[in-house]
Amino acid sequence: MTTSTSERPWRRGFWSLIVTQFQGAFSDNALKTLVTFVGLSVAVSHREREAIVPLLGILFSIPFILFSMAGGYLADRYSKRIITIGVKIFEMCLMLFVLAGFVLNNLAMAMAGVFFMGVHSAFFGPSKYGLLPELLSEKRLSWGNGILELGTFLAIISGGAIGGILFKTFEGRQAWSAAIFIGLAVLGFLSSLGITRIPAADPEKRFRANFLGDLFEQIRDIRRDRVLWLAVLGNIYFSFVGALVLQNAILFGTDTLQVGEIKTSYMQVALAIGVGLGSFAAGYLSGGKIEYGLVPLGALGLTVFSATLWQPGLTYHGALSYLALLGFFGGFFIVPVSAIMQHRPDKGRRGAVLAAGNLLSFVGIALASAVFWVATSAVGLQPRQIFLLSGVMTLGATVYVVILLPDSLLRLFIWLFTHSVYRLRVEGRDNIPEKGGALFVCNHVSLVDALFIIGSTDRMIRAIMFQGIYDHPFVKPFARAMKAIPISSQLRPREMIKSLRTASEAIKNGDVVCIFAGGQIPRISQLLLFHRGFERVMEDVDAPIIPVCLDHASGSIFSFEKGRFLWEMPRYVPYPVTVSFGKPMPSTSTRFAVRQAVQELNIEA
Repeated sequence: MTTSTSERPWRRGFWSLIVTQFQGAFSDNALKTLVTFVGLSVAVSHREREAIVPLLGILFSIPFILFSMAGGYLADRYSKRIITIGVKIFEMCLMLFVLAGFVLNNLAMAMAGVFFMGVHSAFFGPSKYGLLPELLSEKRLSWGNGILELGTFLAIISGGAIGGILFKTFEGRQAWSAAIFIGLAVLGFLSSLGITRIPAADPEKRFRANFLGDLFEQIRDIRRDRVLWLAVLGNIYFSFVGALVLQNAILFGTDTLQVGEIKTSYMQVALAIGVGLGSFAAGYLSGGKIEYGLVPLGALGLTVFSATLWQPGLTYHGALSYLALLGFFGGFFIVPVSAIMQHRPDKGRRGAVLAAGNLLSFVGIALASAVFWVATSAVGLQPRQIFLLSGVMTLGATVYVVILLPDSLLRLFIWLFTHSVYRLRVEGRDNIPEKGGALFVCNHVSLVDALFIIGSTDRMIRAIMFQGIYDHPFVKPFARAMKAIPISSQLRPREMIKSLRTASEAIKNGDVVCIFAGGQIPRISQLLLFHRGFERVMEDVDAPIIPVCLDHASGSIFSFEKGRFLWEMPRYVPYPVTVSFGKPMPSTSTRFAVRQAVQELNIEA
C-alpha cells in the first residue's frame, strides 16, 4: 500500500469523529445557553436570576458524576464507534422531548433536557477521547488533541452565540429552536457512521453497578502513575476554573457591564475562541510529541489574565480581549494534559481511566457552580472579584504542580530555548520506544546537547553528566530535577562503577538514559571514538540501544569554535539543529557498531 492509501482510513475516521464531536458540543452549549436566557427572562427576583446560572451548571454536571464510569465500561467493553452511534440516536430522541417542553412552555422540561444532554455527553466522553489514541499514532496525538479542542471550543463559540440568537429570534416560540436541534442531532448521527470501525478493547470486561467503588479503584490505579495522576488533577482544575469563568462571564456582562444577552454571548465566544486557537497552537508547537512544558506556561497565562479582568473601569472590548487571551493560555494548558491522559493508560483500561477523569472533571464543574453560588449569594462577591479569586487560585495550583513535578518547569525553559535561540528538526522519532527502558548513545557537539535530546522527545531523559558541570550552582537544581547521573574520570573506579550501575538500574526500571559516548566535545568536526562505558551500563540489561546523532550544532553559541565554548556570535538565529534517532539496536551491541550507526545518521543528516 502507498502512504496516501494507508493513511485514508484514519483520516476519514478522525474527521468524522471531529464533526460528530463538534455537533454534540455545539448542541450542548446552544441548548444550555438558550435555556439559561429563557430562565433569566422568567425569573422574578435578583436572587432567582443568580440561582438560574449555577443551577443549570449543576444539572448539566450531575450526569457526568453519575454515568461517566458506565460510559467508560461501555467504551472498553464494546466498540467505541458503536457507543458513539448509540448516543447520537439517544440525542435525536432527546431533542423530541425538548421540542415537547417548548411547545408546552414548560421550563422544567427544558431544564430536564439540559440534564439529559449531560447524560448523552457523559456516555460519549470516554469513547470520544478513547478513539483518538486508537485512530492516531503517538506523534499525532497532541496534534489530534489540538484539532479536537479547537473544534470543541469553536462549537462552544458558535453554540453560545447561536443560543443567544435563538432566544431573541424565536422569543415566545422556541419550538422552532427545538426543530433546529433535531436536525443537528440527525447530522451528528450521520457523521458518526463515518468513524473507523474499532474493535472492543476488553470484550470480557464486567460491569460494576457501584460506580463509586469503580471510581475509587480507578483512582488507586491512576495514582500509581504520578504523571497520569497529576494530569487528572490538572484536568479537574481546568474544568473547575473554566466553568467558574464561564458562569461569571454571564453576570459580568449582564449585570456589571450591562451589555445585554447578545453581547454577553460574545464574551463567551471570545473565551472559547481563545481556547480553540490556543489548543490548535499547542498541538502544532508540541512538535509531534506530548510537550509537558506547555502546562506551566498555560497556567501562568491563566493566572495573569484572570487577575487582569479584575481591574476597575474595564471596557467591554477590553474584557473581550482579556477573555480571549485567558482562553488562549487555557488551550496551552489542556492539550498536553489531555494527551497524557489518553496516552499513558494501557489500551484495555483506557476507557475506564478516561471515564474516571471525565467524572472527576465534572465534579470540578459542579464544585465551580457551588463556589460561584456561595461567592455571589452568600459572600456577596462581585464578578470582578471572582475573576481575581480564580487568578489567585490558579497561581497557587501552578506553584503546587511545579513543586510536585519540577521537570515540567525545566521542560518549559527547554521548549522556549529550542524555539528561540535554536530550531530543532527531529528525524526518526518513531524509533524511540513509547514505554520501557532504553539507552540513548549520542555524539557530543556542544554544552547544551542534553537539552536538544530532552526537547526532542516526551520521554523523561536521565542524562549521564560530567560531574564538573553537574555541580555548577546554576546547573545543579535543574540537573537534580531531571535526575541526571553525575560521573567523572577523576573519580575513584568504585564511584565511577556506582554511577554506571545507577544508569543500569534506571533502564531496568523503565527510564531512558542518555550517554555521550565520545566523552568530550571534539575540537574538530570529527566523530570521536566511543568509550566502553555504555557497554558496562548495558551488561545484563534487556533494553534497546538507540543511536542518536546531533548535527549542525557546531558554530552555535555553545559549541567549540575559535578556541572557546562561549560568547562567539552564532551564525544564525534561530540556529538550526538536527536530532536523528536511529533504529533500535540490541543491548549487546559493541561500541564500534553503535559508533558506525551514529556515523551513518550523521551522513544522512
